[in-house]
Amino acid sequence: MPGRRALGRRFGWLWAAYAVSSYGTWLGFGAFPLIAVLVLHSGPTQVAALAAAGRAVGAVVAVPLGPWVEFRRKRSVMIAMDLTRCAAMISVPAAFALGRLSFAQLLVVSVVVAAANIAFNAASGAYVKALVPAGDLLIAGSRFESTMWTATTVGPPLGGAAIGMFGPMTTVVADAVSYLLSALGIRAIGGTEPRPTRTGASRLRAGDLLEGWRHILAHPTLRPLFFNTIVVNGLIMASEPLLAVLLLSHLGFAPWQYGLAFAVPCVGGLIGSRLAHRLVARFGQHKVIVTAGALRVCWPVGLTFVRPGVPGIVLIIAVQFGLVTCCALYNTVLATHRLGHTAPDRVARTLSAWSVSSSAAIAALTAVWGLLAALTGPRAAIAIAGVLLLATPLLLPRREKAPRNTRGQATSLT
Repeated sequence: MPGRRALGRRFGWLWAAYAVSSYGTWLGFGAFPLIAVLVLHSGPTQVAALAAAGRAVGAVVAVPLGPWVEFRRKRSVMIAMDLTRCAAMISVPAAFALGRLSFAQLLVVSVVVAAANIAFNAASGAYVKALVPAGDLLIAGSRFESTMWTATTVGPPLGGAAIGMFGPMTTVVADAVSYLLSALGIRAIGGTEPRPTRTGASRLRAGDLLEGWRHILAHPTLRPLFFNTIVVNGLIMASEPLLAVLLLSHLGFAPWQYGLAFAVPCVGGLIGSRLAHRLVARFGQHKVIVTAGALRVCWPVGLTFVRPGVPGIVLIIAVQFGLVTCCALYNTVLATHRLGHTAPDRVARTLSAWSVSSSAAIAALTAVWGLLAALTGPRAAIAIAGVLLLATPLLLPRREKAPRNTRGQATSLT
């Protein structure tokens, strides 16, 4: 099967590093809100601020990182970002052990980790484009996506059990260690990576900060995909906190029921990511990405009709399964499509601009939908988001365009 094709020892190390950091991240999923509530006795306003501000400020901090990453060796950047995330995360249990942990520290750590995530993802996308032949990029993307969804399925239940037995700091330590192991795995890739050379000015210019956005907005294929993706992700993520309030507070779901209803559908992520290569081989990237992009927004409006008890759990699992399956398929093909339409010397800036915009949109829409829920109630706010999502396929590209702005070949890694 094409999906089982060997991509080489070096890709194997990169994939292993990604896997261990993904499992660490999902083991620690939700740890900071729990620490804020259980350890620091923070109120709902502070917890909401922790979720939104970390993402928003992290996105702002990451804006200059795209051009900085573009002209650095990508493997070195990834190792540096892993070590940065490790140090930031381990500072939390260290401060707790010394009795010095504060809400401000949690906020700072959230910002640092969010910015480092954006820089790491920009560097890793550029590195994968140089490491993997163009014909195998979809296979590589499928493996990363399926690994992420496996970690999403397994990590939170295991993390919840660990928190129940050993306390919330346990998963934070595990997350920090996973970043350290990821850095060691990336270092084990070996080989040499030439330092990228700048054309034109030898120093970073203010205009370089906007180059990623210029490329996206000037590109007839990437531009509609960009707007579609940030709007869809923003509306879906803005509904998540409201759904938690609806299920746990208004409908009386137990925490384990809530976790089960969102863990089981993640199996759909494995299915969607594994189907990507076969569907693209049969129908082409454009048709798959437009179809999956339209199908993924048909599901969330169904959450409006959730009711207490077993029927409610079944409805959530069905809706989330459909959503996750379509999103995994869309994201896998989108990642390959985006790399195919971006020149090697613009990949890091393009991916950074995309991530910054997505994080900012999620933070802004989460804040807006929080206010909307205060005025209308969580169910009505979720319904409004679901209805708006149904209109987002209008933002998808209508016609297939040949890759452009992909001048030159990826730098050889030896």
